[in-house]
Amino acid sequence: MVLMRVFRAVRRSTLLDSSLQQQHQQLVRLPLRRKYTYRSGALKPMPEITPFGLFGIICTVIPGLLIGATISKNMANFLEENDLFVPSDDDDDDD
Repeated sequence: MVLMRVFRAVRRSTLLDSSLQQQHQQLVRLPLRRKYTYRSGALKPMPEITPFGLFGIICTVIPGLLIGATISKNMANFLEENDLFVPSDDDDDDD
């Protein structure tokens, strides 16, 4: 619904000539998003609280990092064993 109002406002502003735009500079006011109440004034219900939210994030991120590190380590070993990519020792000498 909000996107339709934005598209209509953009369409109106593109249809106006530049001379009309200078004469009639209009501000497009979109309705405010109400966080706690409906338009009628009634309070909205409490949002759902996800149980174990932080714990679930930790249980997802840490295994993902460990699995990604293991895969990248195995790929680096594979590339080095098959002489597809061998890091040179000259790159380490910055002196």
